[in-house]
Amino acid sequence: MIHGRWSRRLTSLPPFSSIFNFFHSLSSANQSHNTQNHHQLDLLDHLLQQCSLHNLKQLKQIHAKFIITGSSNSSFIAARLISIYAKFGLLNEAQKVFETCPSECFSNLLLWNSILRANVSHGKCEEAVKLYIKMREFGSLADGFGFPLIIRACGMLGDYNLCSIVHCHVVQMGFRDHLHVGNELMNMYGKIGRVDIAHKVFDRMTVRTQISWNIIVSGFAQNFDCDAAYETFLQMELEGFEPNSVTWTSLLSSFARCRRNQDTWKLYVLMRKKEVEATAEALAVVLSVCVGDDAIRKCETVHGYVIKGGFENNSIVINSLLCTYGKSGAVKQAECLFSGLQLKTIVTWNSLVSCYAESGLCNEAYSLFLQLQELDDPMMKPNVISWSAVIGAFAMAERHEESLEIFRRMQVARVVANDVTISSVLSVCAELSNFRLGMEVHGYSVRFLMDKNTLVGNGLVNMYMKCGSLQKGNIIFEGIGKKDLISWNTIISGFGMHGLGVNALETFEQMINAGTKPDEVTFVAVLSACGHAGLVDEGNKVFDQMKKVFGIEPQMEHYACMVDLLGRAGLLQRASEMVQNMPMRPNACVWGALLNSCKMHKNTEVAEETAAQIFNLESEMTGSYMLLCNLYAGNGRWKDSANVRISAKTQGLKKTPGQSWIEVKKKVYMFLAGQPMDSGMEDVHIMLNILSLHMAKEGIMPQKSSALQFAEEQEDYLYLAS
Repeated sequence: MIHGRWSRRLTSLPPFSSIFNFFHSLSSANQSHNTQNHHQLDLLDHLLQQCSLHNLKQLKQIHAKFIITGSSNSSFIAARLISIYAKFGLLNEAQKVFETCPSECFSNLLLWNSILRANVSHGKCEEAVKLYIKMREFGSLADGFGFPLIIRACGMLGDYNLCSIVHCHVVQMGFRDHLHVGNELMNMYGKIGRVDIAHKVFDRMTVRTQISWNIIVSGFAQNFDCDAAYETFLQMELEGFEPNSVTWTSLLSSFARCRRNQDTWKLYVLMRKKEVEATAEALAVVLSVCVGDDAIRKCETVHGYVIKGGFENNSIVINSLLCTYGKSGAVKQAECLFSGLQLKTIVTWNSLVSCYAESGLCNEAYSLFLQLQELDDPMMKPNVISWSAVIGAFAMAERHEESLEIFRRMQVARVVANDVTISSVLSVCAELSNFRLGMEVHGYSVRFLMDKNTLVGNGLVNMYMKCGSLQKGNIIFEGIGKKDLISWNTIISGFGMHGLGVNALETFEQMINAGTKPDEVTFVAVLSACGHAGLVDEGNKVFDQMKKVFGIEPQMEHYACMVDLLGRAGLLQRASEMVQNMPMRPNACVWGALLNSCKMHKNTEVAEETAAQIFNLESEMTGSYMLLCNLYAGNGRWKDSANVRISAKTQGLKKTPGQSWIEVKKKVYMFLAGQPMDSGMEDVHIMLNILSLHMAKEGIMPQKSSALQFAEEQEDYLYLAS
């Protein structure tokens, strides 16, 4: 900025083109050196300020004049050139200007601040830190303009030690009470997860503005401390600062991050009562917590405000509306919203595709995807998000082969998959137990540098564990840098399904020690693992910890796991008592777990009582009938077994035939219970004979009871399916 007489003279200067021509003639005129130098500096500065309104060619011409006229000793003009080049995104040119400055220019903080700002604004934080070190080596110390820039760079890098060093420099230079420096320090510590230090900085600030309060509220929000965010919010009001839209957005975000959905909604209602205008980000946050039975009503309420507040053309809000309608199953509302939009972007199309996918309507999702493919606009062709949504839709609908076929078409179209795509395909591989394809997808993720991604890592762990490769699954798990809750749940479930209850419990302890709080799914996985491994005492201990230690109320699934755990161990009386003392009415799954235990231990007395409870539920689960039927048959009570079959047939129940598959020589074979093998399965017959020989060599013979059970199951299937 020009001060004094030069700023007054520049207010009446002619247009850019006239000035440029005048500068050209001035540089060639025979004037005194001092007069020419002053004029050149003023004109150069004015021309540089005008450059943002013109093109890059003119900037290059001005830079050339800067060199020709010998004005390179002006750190002021160099700083201006650096700033303009940075605005054009030409960071290399800006760096060249800085590096070619004579050594005497480096004593001017304006030059350092300009190059620091250029790097930080373009995300070149490491380069900014190197410049800061170089700056101190030259003996130049940061000021109130430079410190906020270097502090911002440190926050983006996330290095706590570096942040502490710069904070010390701030204190040493006497900028502790500087408002902008203090705000940036709070923001920095919030980003690196040290909101405790950010709060100390806030408490020591002698001057605070609304921005200061917003930063500390946002810091608590980023670190999942919604209670502290709310307390600060209330304190802000008490000290006479009126929370604005930014404050409310941070507060809403903090409660949404902590999954306090009802509290988030209540805050939104309060915000509207106070007539605070919502931001697009606030609306997106509120829409994300519209879940449960009244989700559609809440979504429609927000939709009304969207129309009233003029957000119909805001892509963030509209896409959030489409997604929320989709998750709530309100497909008609989503379709109506989509059809009424005048401007549809690729993001809007993807939102409706995802809406169909979330609702399980994979055919509709695929149909819309094909419509998107047929659009003439090259900017509106399916992208990786479009492909991923359709692949995920078919995967969730368990239409695995179609999901894989679309993934193959995606590769043919040369669309590079992202972590979501790979995760969906890995889930299909896991469900099909297709180890070979899973390995290929793993190789794909390595080739495109996605194997370290947490989402992909979780998918790989799940795939390897379900395919029986526990060692590979565990290696992938250990290699995940940022393990989330799903990472831990997946590996625990994997150990459990293979009967490795001790490993599951050890991993559960590691999870707690790592500071990850378990959820409902974690306890289902741990209790199930204990059940399969017969770890009764350990399972009871974990079940007690749920509420006492972690504050999680046991749900139906947890009681089903406990009943299965006790029943498998032969403690049928305790299992029956647990069912009777449950705080909620047992469902068919709980009774089924008890009935299965009765079959394992051939206890027909408890089985009959359990079966009566299941039949009273009017459940269509044929498995309970099969269990009781086989139990009677195993004890020689053929008449009772026949009566159960007749009862099932009278109710029109049909058992879905059991399915299994095996991969031999890169080919997958599928079997259906009750159907003979195809004649073309010679490889499978050979494999079965090899396995039989191995069993005989180990002295393992088939149990007659198991053979009888198998025969009975085939008879039951043929009878019920007739």
